[in-house]
Amino acid sequence: MKWVLLALCAAVTLAPARAEDGYQLWLRYRPLEKQTLERTRGTGLEVVTAGHSATAEVTRAELVRGLEGLLAHKVKTSDHVGGPGAVLFGTPQDSPTIAALNLPLTRAGSDGFVIKSAVTKGRKLIVIAGNTDVGVLHGAFAFLRLIQTGRTLDKLDIVESPKIALRMIDHWDNLDRTMERGFSGFSIFNWWELPGHVDPQLIDYARAQASLGINAVVLTNPSGLTTAISLTEPWLKKVAAVADVLRPYGIKVFLSARFSCPMELGGLKTADPLDPNVRVWWKAKADEIYRIIPDFGGFLVKANSEGQPGPQDYGRSHADGANMMAEALQPHGGIVIWRAFVYSPGPEDRVKQAYNEFKPLDGQFAGNVVIQVKNGPLDFQPREPFSPLFGGLEKTPTALELQQTKEYLGFEIHLVYLGPLWQEVLSADTFAKGPGSTVARVIDGEVFGNKLSVIAGVSNIGTARNWSGSIFDQANWYAYGRLAWNPELDAKTLAEDWVRMTFTGNPAFTGPVVDMMMGSRETAVDYMTPLGLAHQMATGHHYGPGPWVNDAGRPDWNPVYYNNAGKDGIGFDRAATGSNAVAQYAPPLAAIFSDPAKTPEPLLLWFHHLPWDYRMASGKTLWDELTLHYARGVEQVAVMQAMWAKMKPYVDAERWQITADFLAIQYGDAVIWRDASIATFQSLSGRALPAGVPAPAHDLEWYKTQKLPFAPGNPGKTASPFRGD
Repeated sequence: MKWVLLALCAAVTLAPARAEDGYQLWLRYRPLEKQTLERTRGTGLEVVTAGHSATAEVTRAELVRGLEGLLAHKVKTSDHVGGPGAVLFGTPQDSPTIAALNLPLTRAGSDGFVIKSAVTKGRKLIVIAGNTDVGVLHGAFAFLRLIQTGRTLDKLDIVESPKIALRMIDHWDNLDRTMERGFSGFSIFNWWELPGHVDPQLIDYARAQASLGINAVVLTNPSGLTTAISLTEPWLKKVAAVADVLRPYGIKVFLSARFSCPMELGGLKTADPLDPNVRVWWKAKADEIYRIIPDFGGFLVKANSEGQPGPQDYGRSHADGANMMAEALQPHGGIVIWRAFVYSPGPEDRVKQAYNEFKPLDGQFAGNVVIQVKNGPLDFQPREPFSPLFGGLEKTPTALELQQTKEYLGFEIHLVYLGPLWQEVLSADTFAKGPGSTVARVIDGEVFGNKLSVIAGVSNIGTARNWSGSIFDQANWYAYGRLAWNPELDAKTLAEDWVRMTFTGNPAFTGPVVDMMMGSRETAVDYMTPLGLAHQMATGHHYGPGPWVNDAGRPDWNPVYYNNAGKDGIGFDRAATGSNAVAQYAPPLAAIFSDPAKTPEPLLLWFHHLPWDYRMASGKTLWDELTLHYARGVEQVAVMQAMWAKMKPYVDAERWQITADFLAIQYGDAVIWRDASIATFQSLSGRALPAGVPAPAHDLEWYKTQKLPFAPGNPGKTASPFRGD
């Protein structure tokens, strides 16, 4: 079979040309340290499979690969238990031995698993069981993770099921293999060679996703001008080839659907969702897709946002557009994921627009429609409050969209671990149904009883040998996948697991590196957007600061619109005295966010415009506190550099060097962030710098004319100093 040949090819690609270039991700399966290896003696001597499906075959192959690598001994394979130390996997339907154990599989659902230490016919063994072969595969990866991270294998009794049904990766990949906000090479989907040739890298991609429990991927960019082409028959056959590779790993494919497809592909004069001919076109297109890809997942749609076509072009609502597509997909079991990222220039506070457009439509969407909402109401900022649509939409399921690729956080260069950011969002209380109505409980359907539950991560995956452009950006892929499975997991625990599997379990390394990771997001916030500032990035590339002041005084969407800095103070007034965006939150939160004295200081300038001499909790003025944050951010990057230098004895040369190089670039970038920001605000406030804050190297006019030469952060990748402008 085709997938077997691909799997064999993938086994070869997993032995990289250079020993430690990052290609193997967290699936390195290096031999355990001697002390840990002793504890596993007598375990995993044999892998026993009862099933014979494609998924069972890849599960067997993964267990053999992992156990032989980790335990440093040969592993036998069989279809029956031959002796002690076996690992038996399968479903009760395929294995009488598993059926006789009466495992609590009702709690595992379709994607979950049971891992159990058992004794059968006097022989000790470990059982990995599920209700489906895909659930068993997830259990196999979880079992290998236990070994990799040094957990004890005595008396195993684990039952897991995902809290969110659809755990997605969204690829913002264009059909020419370029990637929007992609900082890791080209798209791994080589459409020019498909369907005739499937790159074996896709098997390793599928393994990595399945190891995290990812079960859906969107293959195409929702903003792409050529997205419509992917719905043509020749291209659908290419998509089918990708689906064939991913299917044994329990992963469905989705496609972005351009709203104007009936005109661009069907020759219609309109894409009006209430036009009968348009509806017929979409139904016929859905039928065609499912003939070619029987388990196709559905559509991701970006409409009436950033110039994309949509139902509002015809005076229709988002519900009208989404329901038309949902009607076409419904007979096949497909769903529509409709993005709520909408905005257009106007006098209204931008962060209010998504709520204003979608809240009145709550309850009008079809049952197979999910509204996909970015974690904050603006745009993947280093810090912003959660979107009020979480909790605001009670009758419509909301999907949480997170960004693995660091569009606003230093691309692949800056070391910023996003686990704490995502945990902050997931644990935020919406108060939609009283205390405890967290974002996590909203998106998993618990708060409002929604049947559909979805989470999506915008991919940072590409053809770069290390997949993500940098070693530490792999941690964001890993943390996202684990949180998608269980949003209540702890970001620090995930960092610890990732470090052990990616580098070493030596505590002399894991302790300092995990601490560095856990502080890295706050460090970036300090040198980029402290105290609730947002979108201070230069227009276009989003890498460096935009420290220029709008001389015309217009409220356009460059940094001056968002910081509102002037002689009187700084910050965006979103209380009742300003845009009143606080009113979009539940009353208990609105009351907190409306009062500067109650607003958490990390969000202070998001909700309030305050004078420079406003007294902070520290007793310092706002001006002093702000500049000290900028200075602290730079200092902390220097601390990260010094710590990483000490880790050199514990890390292979290649992965140590790329991280050291990137930290050096990050330090230089942080200095420019600090100096350009302080120069801007000092020119507006006329304030003197507090003790301990260095004066900017240049005045504001220099930064405005130089436009921040960030070329060192992107050697050889583009002629533009703006890294993808």
